[in-house]
Amino acid sequence: MLREPLLTVRDVADKLQVKEATVRVWIRDRHLRAVKFGKEWRVVVVDLERFIEEHANM
Repeated sequence: MLREPLLTVRDVADKLQVKEATVRVWIRDRHLRAVKFGKEWRVVVVDLERFIEEHANM
C-alpha cells in the first residue's frame, strides 16, 4: 500500500531546515497535510512535495 515511509515532524523539519514547531504550525493550520498516530504526526512524502510546490514562487 505505502511505497515510501512516512516522515516524522523531525524528518520534515530537517529536510526543510526549519524548527519542528514551525512544521507543527503548518500541520495545525492545515497548510501541510499529516496523519496522527497516537501523539505523533506523520507526513506522506507526496504531501510534503505538494506543500513545497504550492509555496514555490515560480
